Amino acid sequence: MATYQRETRVRTPLEDVWEFHSSISGLEALTPDWLNLRVESVVGPDGDRDPPVLVVGTDVSLSIRPFGVGPRQRWRSVITARERSDGSAFFRDEMVDGPFETWVHTHSFYADGDETILRDHVEYALPFGIVGDVVSPFSRIGFEPMFRTRHRRTKERLESPR
Repeated sequence: MATYQRETRVRTPLEDVWEFHSSISGLEALTPDWLNLRVESVVGPDGDRDPPVLVVGTDVSLSIRPFGVGPRQRWRSVITARERSDGSAFFRDEMVDGPFETWVHTHSFYADGDETILRDHVEYALPFGIVGDVVSPFSRIGFEPMFRTRHRRTKERLESPR
């Protein structure tokens, strides 16, 4: 399976970065405008709509239309893990329906004094078997601007000016 990873230092305490990334409003704020994100529904594990925190079992349905071209691409993920310990935290979402054969995205946060190391790690497989495997290395072309924007927006929203 192919992987993608991006790491950034945010001049903000872990708890603030963790809280921001743990909500659907955080996802909406971080997603690049060119993806034309639409959150279709967010359902918590207890069936409640629009839960304030993305806990294990939360089901997120969204669609994107990159650059406003073509039909909307549907995407459904479930939060499969979430853990907070002293000095670190992570949550994982796994695509259950969408454009990839496999998509497992782990959002990790590590305290470093009053700063936080933010790491996105994605394990993915494209559809179409061997053809998907051949073009998989080119996926980075799409992932890099998306995650670069997500990390930049995290810093812009959470860091205090020096």
